[in-house]
Amino acid sequence: MLARMRVEELTPELLLEAYRAGVFPMARGRRSSHVDWYCPDPRAVLPLDDRFRVRRSLAKRVRHGGFCITFDACFAEVIAACAEPREDDANTWISQGLQAAYVALHEHSHAHSIEAWHDNELVGGLYGVAVGGAFCGESMFSRATDASQVCLVHLVKHLRKRGFTLLDTQFVNPHLEQFGVVEIPRDEYLRRLALAIDADVDWSMPSTDG
Repeated sequence: MLARMRVEELTPELLLEAYRAGVFPMARGRRSSHVDWYCPDPRAVLPLDDRFRVRRSLAKRVRHGGFCITFDACFAEVIAACAEPREDDANTWISQGLQAAYVALHEHSHAHSIEAWHDNELVGGLYGVAVGGAFCGESMFSRATDASQVCLVHLVKHLRKRGFTLLDTQFVNPHLEQFGVVEIPRDEYLRRLALAIDADVDWSMPSTDG
């Protein structure tokens, strides 16, 4: 499972098997035809209880920020936007082949996106993979102030409502620290994951929210 492989070998079934084992793929660049597998130690997770923190200004923007929030409205566009180079990094781990693999997983109803719109323009979003009661966040993007963060708040709200118990973010970064992201040992993550994937929950997304 951890051997490097060609991206065209990434079937939806293989991706789901990997996520159930706590493993995820990353490419070495946007033009890479191969992926490597990762299972970090420690692993970063966002708490779904009251330890999840939302600063006051962001909470106000969630309520009155003028964004329209949708679920699974344009998955391919979201992952393509996430793959665009950042200002501080001309490379990306989301190759074109990986994009195609996750779009196929989305078509099998296991990969999901949340989108933020303003004036009918896509201005932010995130995507990830749902396995049982675990949601494995992959990436997010923002073209308007706080757009991706608003999507994350709506994601947590949705996961709580649907009964999810684990929100995996893979790694810690400054963007997530404000929300209370924590690192746990890999063994503990795998224990929580095993419990979560056996949970009888359903993504059952609404069409719009906000």
